[in-house]
Amino acid sequence: MHAPRVAGSCTGKRAAGQAARAATKGPPVFRPSALAPARPVAVVLAAASLLLTGCKIENASGSADGGSGPSATSSQGPAAGPSRSGPLITEPAAGFSPVYQMIRHARRSVDVTMYEFADTTAEHALAAAARRGVRVRVLLDQREKHVNSATFSYLAAHRVRVAWSSTRFRYTHQKTVVTDDSRAIIMTANLTSRYYADTRDFLVVDDSPADVSAIEKVFSADFAGRPVRPGDGRDLVWSPTGSQRQLLALISGARHSLRIYSEEMADTTVDDALISAARRGVRVRVCAENIDGAYDSAFTRLTSAGVRISYFSSSHGFYIHGKVIEADYGTRRARAFIGSENFSSTSLNDNRELGLITSNHKVLSSLARTFAADFRAGKRWQ
Repeated sequence: MHAPRVAGSCTGKRAAGQAARAATKGPPVFRPSALAPARPVAVVLAAASLLLTGCKIENASGSADGGSGPSATSSQGPAAGPSRSGPLITEPAAGFSPVYQMIRHARRSVDVTMYEFADTTAEHALAAAARRGVRVRVLLDQREKHVNSATFSYLAAHRVRVAWSSTRFRYTHQKTVVTDDSRAIIMTANLTSRYYADTRDFLVVDDSPADVSAIEKVFSADFAGRPVRPGDGRDLVWSPTGSQRQLLALISGARHSLRIYSEEMADTTVDDALISAARRGVRVRVCAENIDGAYDSAFTRLTSAGVRISYFSSSHGFYIHGKVIEADYGTRRARAFIGSENFSSTSLNDNRELGLITSNHKVLSSLARTFAADFRAGKRWQ
């Protein structure tokens, strides 16, 4: 067993509110509950101050659409919806068994890149894999040592090769597991088990050989501290090389609708693209986080252009951490981005991040159903 973890950046916003926002990293949002007691592609899916990860579900008004104004105070559990639909795994309903089983079934290799890692079940599975002769390598974000050090020490003592991320990146906010050079699981979630029960996240397992090969090439270079230019494989979205361009293209190419999950609205270039979409007649809806009114001005600017926003701002309750852009659902052009990238310049231009863009119908359909329920549960910004 490990010593109790100390809450860190990704988990700190819910604990510290906005007081500690310094050196925006783009990925996570401090989660106030963190300082409280612990609580194809063949795909299986799931400011300067510290802007860290989250998005949470609550319904202050009791109505389907929520009320108006800049704050919400009550909370509720996650909206009902599918936990798994074809290649998409939706948290928190599904749990993290798919990740554990993937590790347990590995025969030759397991490579993990993780921003924050504090999950003893996953740690034990990795140690067991190493004991049975599997090559296990884990890359952890070096700026999050206050969260990751206990995991680093445990794994290093159990035959696992562990390394801290390169200082070339502001943060290594990527969240992936690759096994046997043949399957990758790309996540919006960190492996921090104390938040599994109340966090909306998505996991995608990618069996595309081109994608897995590209992910492994980058992992090996990042693990060794060597520079590398990531390949896009079949549909990958990497930071810091090309994510802003790819996400802007997805937004700018939308003709009918955009559904956005975002805990951060801290990139004016992305905001401008959403405003442009709304003004050309695209129905733009955003499910967002806004603890302590961090994004009041961004929300006001967006809604004045016709963007509809449902937001969550209580320090307790269900927390939306997924990062998703779904474009033109229900048409032949439908596609969705799912990944670790937040809407901030740091996340898109300075961090190591990874996501993908998929047109898988089951993934898109499940995302649409889940988003509809979450959007109804939030508080409307008006």
